[in-house]
Amino acid sequence: MTVGLKNVLRVALILLLGTLATLYFTGGLTQELTLSALKTQLSVFADYRNAHPLLISVFYFLVYVVSLSLSLPVAALLTLAAGALFGILWGTLLVSFASTIGATIAFLMARYALRDAVQKRFGYKLSVLNAGIEREGGYYLLSLRLVPLFPVWLVNLLTGLTPLRTSTFYWTSQVGMLPGTLVYVYTGTQLSRLGTTHDIFSAQLLLAFTLLGLLPLIAKRALVAIKTMQVSRHWSRPSRFDYNVVVIGAGSAGLTASYIAAAVKAKVALVEKHRMGGDCLNTGCVPSKALLRTAKLAAHMRDGARYGLSTVRPDIDFAAVMKHVQGVVETVAPHDSADRYTSLGVHCLYGNAQIVSPFTVEVTDETGKTQRLTTRSIILATGAHPRVPLIPGLADVGYLTSDNVWSLRELPTRLVVLGGGPIGCELAQAFARLGAQVTLIEIGSQLLPREDIEVSTLVEECFRRDGIDVRTGHKAIRCERNDGVNRLLMEYRGEEIPIVFDKLLCALGRVANLEGYGLETLGIDTRSRRNIEVNEYLETVYPNIYACGDVAGPYQFTHTAAHQAWYATVNALFGVIRRFKVDYSTIPWVIFTDPAVARVGLNEKDAREKTIAYEITRFDLDELDRAIVNGAAYGFVKVLTVPGSDRILGATIVAECADEILTELVLAMRHGIGLNKILGTIHVYPTLAEANKYTAGAWKRAHAPQRLMNLFARYHAWRRKESGFVASARKEAQ
Repeated sequence: MTVGLKNVLRVALILLLGTLATLYFTGGLTQELTLSALKTQLSVFADYRNAHPLLISVFYFLVYVVSLSLSLPVAALLTLAAGALFGILWGTLLVSFASTIGATIAFLMARYALRDAVQKRFGYKLSVLNAGIEREGGYYLLSLRLVPLFPVWLVNLLTGLTPLRTSTFYWTSQVGMLPGTLVYVYTGTQLSRLGTTHDIFSAQLLLAFTLLGLLPLIAKRALVAIKTMQVSRHWSRPSRFDYNVVVIGAGSAGLTASYIAAAVKAKVALVEKHRMGGDCLNTGCVPSKALLRTAKLAAHMRDGARYGLSTVRPDIDFAAVMKHVQGVVETVAPHDSADRYTSLGVHCLYGNAQIVSPFTVEVTDETGKTQRLTTRSIILATGAHPRVPLIPGLADVGYLTSDNVWSLRELPTRLVVLGGGPIGCELAQAFARLGAQVTLIEIGSQLLPREDIEVSTLVEECFRRDGIDVRTGHKAIRCERNDGVNRLLMEYRGEEIPIVFDKLLCALGRVANLEGYGLETLGIDTRSRRNIEVNEYLETVYPNIYACGDVAGPYQFTHTAAHQAWYATVNALFGVIRRFKVDYSTIPWVIFTDPAVARVGLNEKDAREKTIAYEITRFDLDELDRAIVNGAAYGFVKVLTVPGSDRILGATIVAECADEILTELVLAMRHGIGLNKILGTIHVYPTLAEANKYTAGAWKRAHAPQRLMNLFARYHAWRRKESGFVASARKEAQ
């Protein structure tokens, strides 16, 4: 069937359903299908039923199926009629199958007529729902069926727009609607006693409906218990636990998780096999930002003439620079130390942790001594490590990563950086400003491939001014060492291009630490993904084993790791009472280049890929007084908003101190504050944060009501003229 014919049939089906619904509401059927009308006709129908029981049953069954197929809101009355006409047993049987068949037909019609268009238009907004339906669609539908507050016809239509399997819909509906059917059919048997539909909700029936409302909670707990029993049935469960939670990994996620657990007086053990603080403290955020600060200062010294100072060529002692970087790490280290966390109530252990059962962690220290910890819950916060590409000859020439680059004490004369993502860009600019000849290689067509092209273009221009040789579209194919000289061979537009280097830095992202923790023994899949798969509660396949931070993804940021750790810990400790779904709606991130790139929410590239409508408001920082004062009048603030609204969908800032400017916009998105309120907020002058206010002002000007503005113009023009009366009075006075 061609696409055009399918579209015609879809339109015809929508028109037919609309016509039938219109006839129902305008043709007097709404008056016929009321409780009073039903009671009036009950005796007549009863006579027909006594004379032709099978025929009336079939007729009733077909009427019920057609009514639900057309999504007419008459299910409750027809179910009452079943009780009155056929009794509780035969009535329940008829309604159960008729309602399920009719609901399935409505489900299929909604799917055929509308699902493709709805998913295409709102696919991004429905992505979380779709994922949940694909994973646990039967449970979601069962919850809706068991709560009588949700109209049957509405549930049919809405679920038809989702990826829920038809077979799952049918059987879940058959089971889920049965308790409600029983209550309504029973009520129908008492139909002669009912005066109005309000009488349905007697004390006894309200109690029944209350129990129906509790069924989803009971089912939810039962499903969790069954799942736990299924995945844990091969493991012995201790009668008593040593800990409420054992956290594996003392990086940002692990430290946050153990801190929260100790704060609510849970007994928690934190196991780290290397260094407290993880990558962020020792090899990531802290040392890299210290290096970037020194590099920026060196750049300012060379640029002194712009500020009326003598230009200074800095004499860089690279060993001293790296010693300073290490000193910063050592200064921050006590914040993440075992002593501090022990004082907070955390039992800190050094050693290799291996999960030997869902309730047991075995810790082996450096002497080979082992101890077993039993625990109700386990939180995996094992972090990630740099990804090293499979390039022939790479191991022979040697390479650096973001883990071991901090051991350098001599500045490489010629440095090649593989990877134009955040890590590659930050380190490439730092080493270039410290005096290295840097070549930055990116296989894609632009640096920072997740960002809009104008962002990447501006960053690349600044890099070239810093002397970085930027090579986009180049693919590294092999390394070789001849006569003591290292060469990297790259492919560019079919041509092989060599480049000589002293050191090569791999900055191609990070891969989750999955090996050595016993995950394979437990059956937790670590082969098909780059991280551990978790659900919206950060649970693994075992409901009592959680993962957060880099090992869980989807974001590999220190602040996101801490964000996830809160959800993992609270769910691990209090999940039997209430569980919380992790919220990724306003995750900010910053690339600390100069200019820095800061973002929250959507950018244009994301919005186009997800087919989300948006408007752009942009403010260039060459108009901002503080940026001019700082000699940093470059970059921009770009905000995406809902068309015709000031609600923020996302923001991108490219500027000096973009990371500090962004926070106000993150707050605005998180709490639903629009650009109008940002415009109405007093900002200190002169500051870089005023850029947000000016961006909001640009949005306001673009959305000023033109008719009202025209009226204002005419009003003010009129005020500038003297009326004839005023003019004659002035003349007489003279």
